[in-house]
Amino acid sequence: MTIFNLYIFDRNGTCLYYTEWNRRNQSGISKEEEFKLMYGMILSIKSFCSRLSPTDLKDGFLSYRTSKYKLHFYETASGLKFILNTDINAGNMRDNIQQIYSNIYVENVIKNPECKLGQQITSELFQTKLDDYIRSLPQFATKLS
Repeated sequence: MTIFNLYIFDRNGTCLYYTEWNRRNQSGISKEEEFKLMYGMILSIKSFCSRLSPTDLKDGFLSYRTSKYKLHFYETASGLKFILNTDINAGNMRDNIQQIYSNIYVENVIKNPECKLGQQITSELFQTKLDDYIRSLPQFATKLS
């Protein structure tokens, strides 16, 4: 199993942070265009799920899987959107994304007076803590089969 990349968007669709670990294929478009496409897709999927659900969705959209990757989604009460892409064999990553939010993002971005909310996350401490956490997960692998 492996983890490919992580996006963090604010409620307005601005990509505050992006990083990748084992991403082999690049999109062939600029990162800004990729961010717009990803955010637009997430909004569309959330809307689609909420409109077609026969019951009231407590958690809403959580993930989807293609033949090549699995996308995991977590949205905070403040509208931050965390998107983690893994290989298709990865299980539910919701708890891991919640850990990234509460133990890494909140502790190293929100509580950091040098980080300004709504702006790109450039904190080296945040990047290091995130990388260490991701690499410690059993879903992380450095070699792809």
